[in-house]
Amino acid sequence: MTKTVGIGLMSGTSLDGIDAVLVEIDGMDENVVVRMIDSITRSYSKEIREELLQLCDPSSANLQKICSANMFLGKEFGSVVNELLEKANLVKEDVHFISSHGQTIYHQPFNGENQVDVASTLQIGDLSTLSESTGIAVVGDFRTADMAAGGQGAPLVSFVDYLLFNNPNSSRAIQNIGGIGNVTYVPKNSPSDVTQSFDTGPGNMVIDEIVFRVTDGERHYDKDGEMAYQGQIHQDLLTKLISHEYFQIEPPKTTGRELFGKQFVDDIFNEYNQLSPVDLVATVTEWTAVSIAHSYKQFLVDKGYEINEVIVGGGGSYNPFLIERLKHHLPEMTIYTHEHFHISSDLKEAMAFAVLGYQCILGKYNQIPSATGAQKQVIMGKIAYTQPDALKRIDDLRSVLQ
Repeated sequence: MTKTVGIGLMSGTSLDGIDAVLVEIDGMDENVVVRMIDSITRSYSKEIREELLQLCDPSSANLQKICSANMFLGKEFGSVVNELLEKANLVKEDVHFISSHGQTIYHQPFNGENQVDVASTLQIGDLSTLSESTGIAVVGDFRTADMAAGGQGAPLVSFVDYLLFNNPNSSRAIQNIGGIGNVTYVPKNSPSDVTQSFDTGPGNMVIDEIVFRVTDGERHYDKDGEMAYQGQIHQDLLTKLISHEYFQIEPPKTTGRELFGKQFVDDIFNEYNQLSPVDLVATVTEWTAVSIAHSYKQFLVDKGYEINEVIVGGGGSYNPFLIERLKHHLPEMTIYTHEHFHISSDLKEAMAFAVLGYQCILGKYNQIPSATGAQKQVIMGKIAYTQPDALKRIDDLRSVLQ
């Protein structure tokens, strides 16, 4: 059988940079096996990160900037891919496809007040520009297909969470703590169509923004929970944060910077400017842990769903203060990180999108309606190629595997 080689790209809501993984994939659907060959991460410069953050804020975004950034990120993603190929001593002809999540700048999983203001999402990083920059076919723009079928367009990685972590003896909550926190619940010994998934609320997003502000831009995150360990949790602020209406909405549900972005942090500083920087960081880190624990209790445990193990990934898994607080609030559950299963917490989502792109190329379903709220299964993703040889590699793959 042809060895399928793909590249997965991820740039998440934390806006810290681009993760790229080179993988080999065998099988399909629930029998997919994926092996990581190599990887790189390119951090965004302070200037690029600030430009992208402005695009995520309706008060500072404009059409020209969005249009330009779309093409810029297509080229930037292409540059990262070419760097990865050089590192792995490969050429474009060795790779069947690239799968890119893109950079989300706006996500609205609900209808607005007027006729044209419908549920929508926008990820930038032009697919054709990425394909032309690398000479490889690109799969991207996944979320829109799920939303077209009535879904939230997220969380999408639940499909891969099921493939990686379903277990006959243990019911598991696969918790990603990136900019936003999201969970995939996989009951023991169950088919994929009973998997549930939803955003638990902010992950690192509010923590990172507060750290950035109180350190005058010197730090982008609370490395090793250093600031949180020095602070005290402020109960009044914590109570206010956990009372946010988002935490009462029934799943499936998603959120992002539209709800918990800069304006949200502005409000915290305006109302609680008397708190020390370390107390603020400790409190919002505790909030992330509490919001996860409360979500499990309210939307899973109280409804009769057993959770034996929690498997944490994303940047938050490297914050020992946050992990300690999770263990404190979930004493009856065993807490693991992805590394316990020989999967990089940093690179898991890029690897997951490689799998989603692979399924798309083969014309196979790659989302779970019970996780996203979609009315039916769909094939997510659009395919772009600017050169005939890029299309030929996809066609050759399909002819062997289908």
